[in-house]
Amino acid sequence: MEVVADTNIFLAVALDEPGKARIIENTSTAMIVAPAILPYEVGNALSAMGRRGRLTLQQAFVAEKVIRNIPVRLVDVSVPSALELAFEFSIYAYDAYFLESARRLSLPLITLDRRMQAVASELGIQLLEAE
Repeated sequence: MEVVADTNIFLAVALDEPGKARIIENTSTAMIVAPAILPYEVGNALSAMGRRGRLTLQQAFVAEKVIRNIPVRLVDVSVPSALELAFEFSIYAYDAYFLESARRLSLPLITLDRRMQAVASELGIQLLEAE
């Protein structure tokens, strides 16, 4: 089985967040898929956490390395299709890339983002439980 995983799923695992065990349980037999922008999204999220004082640079490096070692198949995304979703549902294009990947590949999505979960449901995308 394959599943599209949102950036927050990778971060939760790498940063040992409370939902980590449940995420691993629900994805342990799956091949993880994500848009090719994933490494850049991870970097952006880690730097934002650093700006807010939640992480040191060293902790960010460790988390990035953990995420880099998670097996994931990176896929290209149609930016125009993602933009359509972003405008239709008033979401960021970054979120739309993950939704578009799940929709185009007919794969379930795992995310901690409630808004993405709601949009995925509206689009008929199966959701895997992350919490």
